[in-house]
Amino acid sequence: MSGDPDTGDAPGVVTTETVGPEWASVVLGVVRAAFADRPVLDPPADALVETLDTIEARLRAHGGIVARLDGEAVGALILDPDHEGIVWLRRFGVVPGVQGRGVAGALIAAAAEAAAGRRGLGVFARQELPRTVGFWARQGFAEIDRHPPYVEMVRSLPQAYDAATAAEMRTIGRVLAERLEPGDLVVLSGGLGAGKTTFTQGLGEGLGVRGAVTSPTFVISRVHPPTTGGPPLVHVDAYRLDGLDELDDLDLDTAVEEAVTVVEWGTGVVEQLAESRLEVRIERADTAPGASPGDRPDPGEGIGAGPDDDDEDEPLDPRVVRIQGYGPRWTFLARLPLHPTAPDQPGTAR
Repeated sequence: MSGDPDTGDAPGVVTTETVGPEWASVVLGVVRAAFADRPVLDPPADALVETLDTIEARLRAHGGIVARLDGEAVGALILDPDHEGIVWLRRFGVVPGVQGRGVAGALIAAAAEAAAGRRGLGVFARQELPRTVGFWARQGFAEIDRHPPYVEMVRSLPQAYDAATAAEMRTIGRVLAERLEPGDLVVLSGGLGAGKTTFTQGLGEGLGVRGAVTSPTFVISRVHPPTTGGPPLVHVDAYRLDGLDELDDLDLDTAVEEAVTVVEWGTGVVEQLAESRLEVRIERADTAPGASPGDRPDPGEGIGAGPDDDDEDEPLDPRVVRIQGYGPRWTFLARLPLHPTAPDQPGTAR
């Protein structure tokens, strides 16, 4: 990719599309411009010796993605799936002059969509370019190996599960709990009444902790000790917390390293609490247009509303639970063993 990776923060009219061999000349132009802008490396980047024929052959095999800004091709990558479920992003490049316009982020998002159903995305970054390695790390890619001069990095893909009742929501939490260990951090987001506390109740059941799991809104945090020798559950409502310092001020009886910590409203607040984390995003069909699942309510609005008070089998508005792993701990996040749709098998895996 280019020597100055795009952060994806600045606004821009960026579109992407999946392309085939007929786009070889466009992709080659982007690759040459992007890689020629990098510092001189020894050995030189393999991308610099690509030709129209080699790019065409790569695109014919598995396709690629082109990003355009105001109609101009400004980014490209080639998809290269392996037999282990990883889709490698080859010849990832953004042309000079458009960094900070969202091009790299759009390419990664499009690649994740194209790789739906696979285990993850992978890249090889040059170890001599720490800024590039850092860019991929910020995008959720974790180092899994080194093959000098390359750093092998992988990011798991999000998984989606349907939940139509409170019982199904608890089932997803309970099954996920079987994967959790002391020190694990789960960051929960979702609109009011989406089912965050219901999901956490399932986690608590799966962990075998003591005490009823209820919303920690009024106490900010609760610690549920284990009953079976497993880790305790620390349940935090971060809505009123401004950062990690205030979380430390809670003076929890249990160290985060010894517990499974679940933080509601934790997006953008607690990601630095652990090297790895699971982000669980619960979406509902009646979310207001334009609202994100992590949108916060006005203080006091709708407290206690939603599925957290519903009966086990009461139908809910359709929910989708999206689970995304970040960091070395969750590099390869296998699907939860939920059964397909059946009257007696809650928790439909997509």
